[in-house]
Amino acid sequence: MPLQRSALVAAGKSYRLKGISQRVRRINISAIKEMPLLASRLEGCLSLGQGIPSFPTPRHIVEAAFAAMTESPETGKYSLGPGLLELRKAVAFELSRKAGIPVDPQREICITVGAMEALAAAVLTVVDRGDEVILPTPNYASHIEQVLLAEGVPVFVPLLETDWQLDVKAFERAVTPRTKAIILCNPHNPTGANFRPEDLRRLVEIALRRDLFIISDETYDFLVYDGGMHFSLTSIPELRENLIATFSFSKKYAMTGWRVGYVFAAEGVLDQMMKIHDAVAICAPTVSQVAALAALSGPQECVWEIAAALRRRRDLTCRRLDGLRDHFCYVRPRGAYYLMARYTAPVDSMTYALRLLREARVITIPGAAFGPTGEGHIRLSFGGTEEEIDGAFDRMTRWLKTNPFPHS
Repeated sequence: MPLQRSALVAAGKSYRLKGISQRVRRINISAIKEMPLLASRLEGCLSLGQGIPSFPTPRHIVEAAFAAMTESPETGKYSLGPGLLELRKAVAFELSRKAGIPVDPQREICITVGAMEALAAAVLTVVDRGDEVILPTPNYASHIEQVLLAEGVPVFVPLLETDWQLDVKAFERAVTPRTKAIILCNPHNPTGANFRPEDLRRLVEIALRRDLFIISDETYDFLVYDGGMHFSLTSIPELRENLIATFSFSKKYAMTGWRVGYVFAAEGVLDQMMKIHDAVAICAPTVSQVAALAALSGPQECVWEIAAALRRRRDLTCRRLDGLRDHFCYVRPRGAYYLMARYTAPVDSMTYALRLLREARVITIPGAAFGPTGEGHIRLSFGGTEEEIDGAFDRMTRWLKTNPFPHS
């Protein structure tokens, strides 16, 4: 059964169920995608919802893709299934440089349709019907739906709400003979946590001892704050045969619409994932791969500019929330560009988010989408401009002054 109430169902839309497979009936479109869909039917909404950075794709990336489209007919055709070899070599070099390990571009790297396809292929490759997959909660909503699509069983382990860090002992208690994998996103969507290296290493010890896969979503590897560092699980050599690590160009290079990412896994695992990749995608868009190559090989100032702007936006979002401390509490994000705000109103998170959308024209994401301990929260993204963030909080402030929940 679905783990959350669909935003579209909550808004009154009905779905056909007759003839629809049970695997599809078990899942929902993520509320992260549904809330903007609902907002598109209203006028003048401001978004603190879906994680779309406001920045344009850097000019040198666009120009490289344009030149390839106009000068090389091959750009409009399929690439090899695993992706353009030149791009795989660039990815392998970058990953090897950061993780301090050798990476084989022809045997251990596949270019995918964003990190989302890589994650789905990973889950479908290792999870059988009835297999248990351990996820932290709150957790990125699509990871949950991917496990359900594979007919697996999500097993939720709460993060420590004081700082949204991993409760390693609770993870170990959650392992059973049916456990197949652990999924981790670090830096973390939706909480903004940057998990401690010592906790990640202890989790790796558990995975190796019990022969579990770890599926690592490292989309926000470049985005940590306050002098912190990102610890990549790819840097642990002994985990190599049990690790599937996914990465994205979407946030780092403002390329969400290009739909390109990559996966790193041992050859024997990647060979099996390629079956899924071929069945659902054939290959990532060739023009997007050309753009990704330009992103990796070109100037990197754009990455640091994006990170610096998002740090300022984080600080702005925290200041605005501090001004609403009678209504919200939160943990200051240490990475990514999200936070989970716990509200004081005595309603479920879907009701809260829908009323905020309809009455204040502000898009947020109901916390229930992110697993059991997400309830009672809304997720806020600070990917928008400072003007958009300020405007959204101005609306929220006016809305809250109307006392929309008189019994809170």
